Amino acid sequence: MKPISVTTGIVPIAEFKKGISKWFKSLQDTEHPLVITQNGKPAGVLLSPKDYDELVYSKAFLDSVTRGISDAESGKTYSTEEVRAALAANRSKG
Repeated sequence: MKPISVTTGIVPIAEFKKGISKWFKSLQDTEHPLVITQNGKPAGVLLSPKDYDELVYSKAFLDSVTRGISDAESGKTYSTEEVRAALAANRSKG
């Protein structure tokens, strides 16, 4: 994802509503996210579908790593032999 452009990537909601097609075209052309403000404060961010998918994937990956580290620190681990035995048991059921 490209960084937000301070000069062109922050737009008041009234301006966004007036030229919504222009802003979507700009997003496609520049691939820069767009911050939409309301009463001078950030109210939303417009991202390309590709950038959104990357963020969701990254979040899921980081959550998984965090869970793994937490499990390891709390002793919720399995030996290689235990995993192999569990996999073999599941295969024999099927």
